[in-house]
Amino acid sequence: MPASALMNVMLGAARKAGRSLARDFGEVEHLQISVKGPGNFVTAADHKAEEIIFNELSRARPGYGFIMEERGRVEGADKSHTWIVDPLDGTTNFLHGNPLFSISIGLEREGEFVAGLIYMPVLNETYTAEKGKGAFLNDRRIRVAARSNLADSLIATGIPHLGRPGQKQFVAELDVIMGAVSGVRRSGSAALDLAWTAAGRFDGYWERNLHIWDVAAGIVVLREAGGFITDPEGKPVTLESRSFLAGNESIHNDLKRLLKKVPVLAAPDAS
Repeated sequence: MPASALMNVMLGAARKAGRSLARDFGEVEHLQISVKGPGNFVTAADHKAEEIIFNELSRARPGYGFIMEERGRVEGADKSHTWIVDPLDGTTNFLHGNPLFSISIGLEREGEFVAGLIYMPVLNETYTAEKGKGAFLNDRRIRVAARSNLADSLIATGIPHLGRPGQKQFVAELDVIMGAVSGVRRSGSAALDLAWTAAGRFDGYWERNLHIWDVAAGIVVLREAGGFITDPEGKPVTLESRSFLAGNESIHNDLKRLLKKVPVLAAPDAS
């Protein structure tokens, strides 16, 4: 299926930024031997990729606003369209020479997520979707897995690391879900988790304390692949949502039922 004009704009920006990240990724292994580590280098790579995406999208669609991980919110003259961008989702993986990182570009139109692209430069996988047009991995149509038995399912999640809130909440939820599924995985990229759920590589996904740039593109890809995504309580996702639950209809409902068994802490713990 030929890409639309909109998707070609998104693909062009992602691939140009991806070439920059791929070059920098090739240097990361050499930087691992440094006592200081490659942290500053990766930060520069992240900012450089975001600058490329910002410039490319601004040139192609002048007036659209932005929500970006590094720049934050940038208001545009066109108040009905907002690009939502994470130029490097999976920064810690990138930092350690792990190829599981992605570029995530979503488009919101008048409060609705209408297009999404997730690009993995090293693995050369591109997940794309526009509302009503289906979801694709490169040129192949993808669908969520058809499994309906939670005991057979493979579930993805994110684990709160050092300095992130919600560790006790996560451990309590993990304890409940581990006892009901065949396996739990962490890729290190929320965008990738949603893309792989859309492609049937995972059967479901949940995570708390995220930002919208982590998941905006994945929301569209997942939905267009036949999946369901809400917050863990089953409420619709919005630009303000911070926690997410995804899967096919059956797995989504079963995970929601399990998570309801776990009390939500009054305030996220920072331990």
